[in-house]
Amino acid sequence: MSIYKKYCREHFDEQGILTKFEFAYPENFNFGYDVVDELAAEFPDKKALVWCNTANEEHVFTFADIQKNSNRVANVLKSKGIKKGARVLVVLKRHYEYWFVAVALHKLGAVLIPATHMLTVKDFEHRISASRADAIICTPQNDVPENIKAALKNIKKAPLLWCVQSDGMDGFANLTKEMQTADDIFERVPTLATDPMLMYFTSGTTGNPKGVIHDFTYPLAHVITAKYWQQAEDNGLHFTVAETGWAKASWGKLYGQWLVGSAVMVYDFDNFEPKQLTNIINRYGVTSFCAPPTVYRYLVRKGVPEMPKLRHASTAGEKLATEVFKRFTERTGIPLCEGYGQTETTLLMGNLKGHTPQEGSMGTISPMYHIELLDKKGNPVTQGEIGEVVIVPPENGRQVGVFCGYLDNEKQYKHVWRGGVYHTGDAAWQDENGLYWFHGRFDDIIKTGGFRVGPYEIEDVLMEHPAVGECSVIGIPDKLRGQAIKAVILLGKGYSPTKELEKEIKDFCNSKLAEYKWIRFVEFVSEMPKTISEKIRKTELRKAYSGQ
Repeated sequence: MSIYKKYCREHFDEQGILTKFEFAYPENFNFGYDVVDELAAEFPDKKALVWCNTANEEHVFTFADIQKNSNRVANVLKSKGIKKGARVLVVLKRHYEYWFVAVALHKLGAVLIPATHMLTVKDFEHRISASRADAIICTPQNDVPENIKAALKNIKKAPLLWCVQSDGMDGFANLTKEMQTADDIFERVPTLATDPMLMYFTSGTTGNPKGVIHDFTYPLAHVITAKYWQQAEDNGLHFTVAETGWAKASWGKLYGQWLVGSAVMVYDFDNFEPKQLTNIINRYGVTSFCAPPTVYRYLVRKGVPEMPKLRHASTAGEKLATEVFKRFTERTGIPLCEGYGQTETTLLMGNLKGHTPQEGSMGTISPMYHIELLDKKGNPVTQGEIGEVVIVPPENGRQVGVFCGYLDNEKQYKHVWRGGVYHTGDAAWQDENGLYWFHGRFDDIIKTGGFRVGPYEIEDVLMEHPAVGECSVIGIPDKLRGQAIKAVILLGKGYSPTKELEKEIKDFCNSKLAEYKWIRFVEFVSEMPKTISEKIRKTELRKAYSGQ
């Protein structure tokens, strides 16, 4: 029996489709003790983590290994004063130490703050200062220690500093070395399920990144993510392409997968190469795979090799082009299952187990949530009409899977919960078959000639043109239509901006679009403004290219 069944209750219809998902966890539920340590006690030799890197190093860790190593890390940190409620910034890329550290911090009752190694000095300064970090644990690579030290020059409170796998970092203790002599027994620290466990800084289209706080029930909410969307299996091997600094790592590299009994595949790399990923899938026998659409786009363009042991593939993070879906499925026989959620939530919608995946659709609502589509006045929209995705909490007000606060910003937290529902700020519509379709941020909707147009449906067509490397569609002021549709395009390699190419792209797309969705203007750019999480900043594009 998968361990998640101790804390969750599933209900199915006559066809075996999941219809309801309930929780039954103790008030002191803690993933470190109640999942990792319980699995280590019952299945000590069960695989938890399969890790390799580009230098052909390889490690396979069992749940007993994860338990002992997390206890060693917890003892090291405790000996230096890290205790319940402490905030620890963790910048460990895809190093296997991340899994020891994450579980150790959960056991301590400390707040794990994952961050990417791609942060600049200014980015680190903001996160360290805003979180008032008590400690930092980082990789020795990519100048991360140097950037952190530079950031600390402008911060009064000096956090404790650890680095992994290195003795040569001035001011940083070597955590890998210290844990080798630490005790592998750790006494349980009392924590509550409602205590803060995890904080992600999420980039918006404006302002500094916000600290999004989740409590100790967050891992349980990822059971549906892992079992019913990614279809990770007991004794299977799941591979999600994500660096540990992003929330996607929590979705696909730790919580839900271990709860359903699946091992996690980790490939520690810097530069993405499609062939390397497929080699890993085949070498280790990966059974389920999840990656952003960009990865599938590259795989399709380079040619998808056979992957005989792979049984399921999923994707999220941006709109998946229909052509990519079709070509991947034709080559592998595996349909791509899209999913949707936010850093503030877990999986909200997805092409779930038991349903037939539909290209371009977000699928159906997770049975864990009550979701509605509302207009700007807060009224439900009709079928086929675009509305904002909002979460209606249960009667007791306790919605597992939704964040419990923004760091030092109660005003913003109350704003997104206005009217008694959580406003995602995302727009979608439902078709006659009950499937949901993403239309971008609610404020990104283009109103042209009396019609409401979601930019993603046009971007989907744009990406089919071979010259288009990246694109973003915005609405610009237009006297005749209110707004006109403009495509901002970063060309792929081998293409140069010309009037002829502009016309070719417009004709290509407009021949496939309803007239009210036609692209009226094209802007070629040399780079796209993006957030640190690689999301295109449409707000900046509107400011820069609002003219014709």
